[in-house]
Parts: sequence; structure tokens; C-alpha cells
Amino acid sequence: MRRSVARNRVDSKPKPTATAPEMDPIKFQIRPNSRSTALFSRNPSKTRPTLSIFAVSIVVSLALLVFSYIFLFSSAESTKFGIIIDGGSTGTRIHVFRYRVDRSKNLVFDFKEGSDSLKVNPGLSAYVEQPEAVWDSLEELLEFGRKKVPKELWGETEIRLMATAGLRLLDVELQDQILEECRKVLRVSGFKFHDEWASVITGSDEGVYAWVVANYALGTLGGNPLDTTGIIELGGASAQVTFVSNEFMPSKFSRSIKFGNFTYNLYSHSFLHLGQNVAHESLRESLFKGDFSPAADSLHNEMYIDPCTPKGYLPQSSNLSLGFMAEKSKYTSELQATGNFSDCRSAALRLLQKGKEKCSNYHCYLGSVFMPKLQGKFLATENFFYTSKFFRLRQRAFLSDLMMAGQHFCGEDWSKLKKKHQSLDEEELLRYCFSSAYIVALLHDSLGIALDDERISFANQVENIPLDWALGAFILQSMAKFEVEETDWITTIISNDSPKLISIIAISAILMFVAWSLSKWRKPQLKTVYDLEKGRYIVTRIGRS
Repeated sequence: MRRSVARNRVDSKPKPTATAPEMDPIKFQIRPNSRSTALFSRNPSKTRPTLSIFAVSIVVSLALLVFSYIFLFSSAESTKFGIIIDGGSTGTRIHVFRYRVDRSKNLVFDFKEGSDSLKVNPGLSAYVEQPEAVWDSLEELLEFGRKKVPKELWGETEIRLMATAGLRLLDVELQDQILEECRKVLRVSGFKFHDEWASVITGSDEGVYAWVVANYALGTLGGNPLDTTGIIELGGASAQVTFVSNEFMPSKFSRSIKFGNFTYNLYSHSFLHLGQNVAHESLRESLFKGDFSPAADSLHNEMYIDPCTPKGYLPQSSNLSLGFMAEKSKYTSELQATGNFSDCRSAALRLLQKGKEKCSNYHCYLGSVFMPKLQGKFLATENFFYTSKFFRLRQRAFLSDLMMAGQHFCGEDWSKLKKKHQSLDEEELLRYCFSSAYIVALLHDSLGIALDDERISFANQVENIPLDWALGAFILQSMAKFEVEETDWITTIISNDSPKLISIIAISAILMFVAWSLSKWRKPQLKTVYDLEKGRYIVTRIGRS
């Protein structure tokens, strides 16, 4: 009995049966807070975020951007070329310019070392009687250009012909005949050319271009307009005046230039017939006619006095060609050269002020043409510079220095001058008496620049950059062309370089495939569960969704 009772006591402990339902495992996952916290902090059920499609897209976009930048602009680091032919009054000059685009997408000009030029005589206007003869003249210039530009770049190098005062003096019909002959030559030059790129530019354009290159060289282009420097040019057939002005100006004299963050309101005008050579010839003709005294006082003696020619000069001793003398053959008496600076200056001033009585504006400093009051500093270029250089004046010489030098030159005997300046052509030497007096009459007597004014400098270059209007034209045209290319670079690639387009498409496709592959990739997700049989937590993988 006692053994039976003992067995029953042991057996009284309930045993699980085969048919008994299993306990819900979730209940067994409930652990003390301390353990549960420690366990799941060591084996979190949530994994770190995977690489998202958005992130992949950013990576791909940046890769494409970097690639496009390198691909499109790496070639811009190579040297490029541009050509401008300046059809001046005394000769025709070709300018070959080199430039590049840096990686910051800025145009970089190198006018100190990166330009070459060649001039041939005479000017285009000399071919009026035989326009087709211009071929030989231009061909010499083009051959020079072909030697300076690598042959593989000829087709993309733009060439432009810009004629100035020499052709502006001709009738439009004669201009067109000469220009058409020029176009025939340029079409087969091998360079990139369109017919409209051969033209006669206005005097205002010429002045603006000169202003641009001067302020580019001075470092003031792209800065405060009040810090810029004006330009006064004295060419062979015309004179140009260009400067920033705050005064109200009639539209025909006003030009607006935008460069960088600034807009420059310019006065610009070309005074045709007031260039040094044309003015000198006009003055001599007027003296022979007796239009100006003292020539008028000597008509009864059949003696024609020229105060702008050094004394002792005889017309027969020179090969000087004066076109009007052939037409005025009735004036057969001898010329009397007096070499009087003051009289020459007075005669020049009357020439400069001719027609002033017709002035309908408040400001008319030269003839009847409107001009606001001069403002700021000025550079006097071309024949202003050549005259000051002849007299060995410093760049910032006063007009009073030039006046003293001119007085001495005009008053010296012609024979002594020839002996002293044997290297100079006689016709060129003759002009310096007139040019010195003419400059004083123009700058001081007409424009009101004081004889001791420090605002004006005689120069033909700044920091080794020549102050040639053609450089200014090239700067503005290159900037305009570059802006168009920047806004339409896709069209440029499609139209000009199919291999580049194909390469971009192919590499873009590869990058997009890589991006797609990356977007399909997932880091395996992990889940922590409690294993009843093993009595512990385990980490298992969850398949990709």
C-alpha cells in the first residue's frame, strides 16, 4: 500500500500528452526588460537603410555632369584663332588673334604674345579704277594668315573684313564693287567666311571698338563706368571721339555696351574729313584757293603762302602728290613756305570749326556736330602718338610741350630738317609742322583740353597691348559668339561633331545601366526570433522582396 501511494504521488504530476496543443511561442519571447533590451540592442531586428534609387540617381547625375564638363570643355583649353582684316585709308592690315576658353568658362585673350599682323599698301579705296586688282593685295595677307593658323583649324577660324574711313569716303556703289571683289577672295581663302562679314563699319563702331580695347588693356572694362578712360583717335581720313558720359545725348551719338555686370553709356562719333592726312590736304587746297588768310592777302602777287610747311621748302624738290593740284592747274605760281606755327594753328582751327554757325545744339566743339563735355581721363592714339613720338615727348607730356616742339620744328629751315632726319621720307617729314599745330588746335582750341592738363596721355599701346580698334572688335565679337555657343551647346554638338554626340550617348547608357544594377542590389535583411527547441534567440535572413 505504501509503495502504491508513493507511485501515485509521483504520477500525480501532470504530463503533456501527444494531443495537447503547443503553447504559443510568442509568450515565450516575453523576457525580462533588462535582458530583452540588452539582447535586441546587440542584434537589432531592423537593418541599416539600403542604397536608395534616389541616391543612385544623384550619383549618376553627378557623374554625367562631371563627364559632360570634362568632355565638352577639355577641348576649349586648346588654342583657337580669329582673323580680322582692317581696311584702312592708307593700307590694309590683317590681324591673327589667338585665344582660349579656360575651365571656368572665361574667354582668355593674349594680345601681348597671341596676335600677329601684316600691313600692305595702298588702302582698299585705291582700287576704285580697277576693283579686281584687290585680289593680289588680299592674297598676300591671306597667305600670312594661313602660315599663322594650323591647317586643321582653317575651317573653324572666322575671318572678317572691316573697312573704315577710306571706303566711307566713296560712293556706296563704288564701295559695293570693291567689297564684292574682296568677298570673292575670302570665299576661297579656306577660312570660315560669310558674305556679310565683309563690310564698311561706321565711324561710331570704330570708336567704340577702340574704347573697348583701351579699357580692356587698362583693366577697367567690366568695372565702374566712372573709372573708364576715353579715346580720341586721329586717323588718316577721320577722327573718333568716344567716352562715357552722363549727359543726355541724341540717339545717333549714343552707344550702349554691356560688359560683365555694368552697362556703359558712350558718346561716340567719327568726324569724317578731319583725319590728319585728309585735313592736311584740305588745308593746303584752301590755302591755294585763298580761303584762309594769310594766303588771301597774297593773291594779287600770285604767291600762295603756306604757314604749315617749313621755310625753304620748294614744291619742285619733292615728289609730294597733291590730288587737288592737278585739278587746279591754273595755280601755277610758286608756293611760299613760311613755317609759322601760330598761323598754321589758326588755319587748322578755322578748318576744324568750319560750319559751326549751323550748330543747333548747345555743345558743338568740332564744326556743327554735337558733343557733350569731355569727362574723365583720355588716351590720344594713332597720329597723336606718332607725332609725340617724333618729337620724343613722354607719354604724359603736356600739350604745351608739343606746342613748343612744333614751334621749333616749323621755324627751322627745310634743308636742316632733311639733314637731321635723313631716315624719314620727305612727304612724311613735311607733315609734322602741320600735325603739331593741328593737334593743339583740335585738343586745346576746339575740345578745351588745357595745355597743362594731366588727364590726357599719348599712347598706342597699354601694357604691351596695341590700342588697335580691331582688337576691340575681336573682343566684342568673341564674347557675343561665346554667349551664343553657351546657350546652344547641344545644337552645336549635334551639328558640328557627331562622334562626340555618339560617345556621350554610349557612355551615358553605360552609366545608366550601372545605376540600374546598383538600384536592384539590396543588403540582406535580418530578423531576430526565439527558438523554442534551442531555448535561445537566433538571427535569420529574410529573402529579398
